[in-house]
Amino acid sequence: MGAEPDPVDERRGTRLEDWWARVLSTPRRRSLWYWGGPILVTLLAAVLRFWNLGHPQAIVFDETYYVKDAWTLLQNGYESSWPEGADAEFAAGDTGIFNDAASYVVHPPLGKWMISLGMIAFGAGDAFWWRASTALAGTIAVFLLSMIARRLFASTILAVIAGLLFAVDGNAIVMSRVALLDNWVMLFALLGFWFVLLDRGRTSRLLEERLAAARGWGRDPHYGPAIWARPWVVAAGVAFGAATAVKWSGLWFLAAFGIYLVIVDAVARRRAGVPFWLSAAILKQGPVTFLLLVPVAAAVYLASWTGWLVTDGGYYRHWAEEAGNAATGMFSWVPLALQSLWHYHEAAYGYHVGVHSPHPWQSNPLTWLFMIRPTNMYFSSTEDGSGGCGADTCWSSIIGVGNPLIWWAAAAACLYLVYRLARYREWQVGLILVGLAAGYLPWLGYLNRTVFQFYSIAFEPFMVLALVVVIGLVLGRRDDPGWRRERGIAVVVIYLAFVLAVSAFFFPIWSGMPLVPTLRQLHFWLPSWG
Repeated sequence: MGAEPDPVDERRGTRLEDWWARVLSTPRRRSLWYWGGPILVTLLAAVLRFWNLGHPQAIVFDETYYVKDAWTLLQNGYESSWPEGADAEFAAGDTGIFNDAASYVVHPPLGKWMISLGMIAFGAGDAFWWRASTALAGTIAVFLLSMIARRLFASTILAVIAGLLFAVDGNAIVMSRVALLDNWVMLFALLGFWFVLLDRGRTSRLLEERLAAARGWGRDPHYGPAIWARPWVVAAGVAFGAATAVKWSGLWFLAAFGIYLVIVDAVARRRAGVPFWLSAAILKQGPVTFLLLVPVAAAVYLASWTGWLVTDGGYYRHWAEEAGNAATGMFSWVPLALQSLWHYHEAAYGYHVGVHSPHPWQSNPLTWLFMIRPTNMYFSSTEDGSGGCGADTCWSSIIGVGNPLIWWAAAAACLYLVYRLARYREWQVGLILVGLAAGYLPWLGYLNRTVFQFYSIAFEPFMVLALVVVIGLVLGRRDDPGWRRERGIAVVVIYLAFVLAVSAFFFPIWSGMPLVPTLRQLHFWLPSWG
């Protein structure tokens, strides 16, 4: 018998990848792709967020609170009251009709200070400028998400895909085109996530170096060192404190990632062979992490109230000075201004937990992942042919509905990641789920409150990251068989092409463009959307 023929080696990768490797064959080209890809999708995000941003020249949905509050913060240092019917006059350019009397508001000031940035130099007469800083926040978040994805997945192509998905999703676009607070919660929470991610790698290296040094000196590191040099934890405290200073829901990100840091430290010490790794993480490093994170966040939060503290006209500003209100006993030493601020917080909390009045666009948090009831923030109609849609009747809307192909795929990916974490214990999956849980799960405790789908913008970046995990699995690795890789690339390319097409189709109802009624109705893929 003759010798058996040698098996033919199965081709690995694809010709496309071979071509791409040649394209990136020099350090300069790799650097161009490294930065150019994320910058390109960020520029796309900027176009979608800033194009015709001043339309409509009207107060949209809850802009009635935050835009006018931002303007009076600039003028008086505290949120002031407005006469009835002020929205139309404000939008027409009459921005000086506010009163000096304080307005009772239930959200901290920082988000409104951030909204005011666009009005500082250019005034409040043009809607573009009262929305500009929020649009900028949404644009920055796209670039930041790309950077996070690249560090998580060690892949520029996945980083670009993450940025692209967030750039073209409707919920992210709408929340960048209206001056509400939630986009700022999202940006600061995402920034804190980035800092936690940076600390994770740095602190792990420091721990290994110090343990190696201790063992080199003949010491047995029973608990391991307490590491104070963690600047990224301090930065995370600043970011999560800022998120909380926009809306109290930011506090859940601080709590979730504070616990995460302790867990990660315990795992790192166990892997490094520290005998008492759990006790060390909780009792030795834990207090250090707490001091680096929580007081910093508290200081940032308190600093956001500076305007209220240094002026005299804020709501409840002198409450503690009134007879019978000042604290006695062990808290009598607290300055009266801070006692008044504490009372303000008690009253605001009572308001928040008691909001049950029905709203036509409210949605149950149980439905948020599936986008059952998006928020219609603006509607106008013309019947005389002047609307610009080419027909007598034109309707314009701004509806906070995500791209269905992104949103529903991301929801399925989140559920899959729960399984994947249990099955494979991947740290990237765990970190993403912590962000998702911090932004979403607390709302399940308030199912009877009047809440809205657009609150989901705070955790949408983590949904996108979950989807990118699955996209990475579909793409496969470069050393996969060629047929497997080709199919994966084809599936992802086709999916992204459909995503872009759907975003182009939905963009008119995300940006208030006029449509004929029949075409507008075609965007309501579920009965509950209309």
